[in-house]
Parts: sequence; structure tokens; C-alpha cells
Amino acid sequence: MLPQILLPGSPGQFPNYERALSAAGAAIRYAAVDKAPLSCDGLLLPGGGDIHPRHYGAPVLDCRGLDEARDGLELSLTARFAAEGKPILGICRGIQVLNVAFGGTLLQHIEGHSAGRKGDRLHPAWAVEGSFLAAIYGRRFTVNSAHHQAIDRLGSGLTAVQWAGDVIEAVSHRTLPIWGVQWHPERLTEGGRRQDTVSGQRLIDCFVEQCG
Repeated sequence: MLPQILLPGSPGQFPNYERALSAAGAAIRYAAVDKAPLSCDGLLLPGGGDIHPRHYGAPVLDCRGLDEARDGLELSLTARFAAEGKPILGICRGIQVLNVAFGGTLLQHIEGHSAGRKGDRLHPAWAVEGSFLAAIYGRRFTVNSAHHQAIDRLGSGLTAVQWAGDVIEAVSHRTLPIWGVQWHPERLTEGGRRQDTVSGQRLIDCFVEQCG
């Protein structure tokens, strides 16, 4: 049986993620329509708008695209999948959901990482030796950015495993099969990969393999 990955939302809402998961050999299920999402083997938290800062005890200072219903769903799913020890991958907003779910905080605005007029911004980042990213791609490689918020204080159990300057670009949990990246591997798959970046499909493939 194909690994079943839960993607919060509805069919067609996140086409890039759907294509990457399907290419990795996953069967996709959707929290918006599935009656038993917790029977899935793994959870992928996709990108999107900002998390309401009340979830990490802060006032609204610089947030965009707030959706508290989505916040509640994704934070609840994260807690339940983590409690069952099932793999979770957070991408862009998803890494921020992971951090907040484990008690961390966010910087509500940073400069230099938002997408430009021509699409995602590209920049180098450095992975920690021995991390899941270093095992896939090596220590230094180019990532794509399209975000204006970032992790501030790390959540309990999370470790920063990739950096771009002082911005955390990836995390992993010390004891649970939970990973997050601030960049967008689903936009670096073979259909949209740029020649000056790594293949994001390799990361999606590794995640689905962990769910099998």
C-alpha cells in the first residue's frame, strides 16, 4: 500500500505539493474532506499566510493573510500526529506551525527573504553536519525564499539544522520524526526546478519514504 500523507485543505488547493507527493509515490488524503485523517502515515504542513501571533503570546505587529480556522486545524493535527510518533514535514508556513506547536515564537517581519517580482528569492544556506539536510544535499546549497516571517525562539525539542545568516532555514525534532524547512522544495521539483538550485523532490521523496 502507498504511504498515505495528510495534506490539510481540499483537493486542488495546493497543486505543487500534490504533484511532489504523487511523484514520490504517496497517496494524498485531505483534512477538509477525509473523515479519518489520523489513519494517515504522515502529515505535510504546507506554506501559506501567517499564524495569528496570539498562538505564541504576542500582539499583531506585522502579519499577513491570517486564517485562525486554518491555524486551529494545523496546530491540532500537529499535536495529534506528534503524540502518535508519526512523521511530519513542515514547509515555509509549516515550519512556523511546527515551532509554535512546540511552544516557540516567531519574528513577525524580516527583510530580504520575500519573493521578488520574478519569483522566489534565491540565496545560499548552510546545513549542520549530520543533519537530515546535509545527508541529502551536503553542507552548503542554494535555497529559495518567499517569506517575511521566521523562527525566533525555538520550540521545545526542536533543533536548528540549517541557517542563512541569522535566519533559521530548517529544524528537526530531537526525538520525533519531525522536520521543517523555511524554503519551498515543492517549487524545486523537476517541473519547476532551476538549474542553480538543488532538487526539492529529493526531500519530498525522503519524507514519504519515512512514512512508508
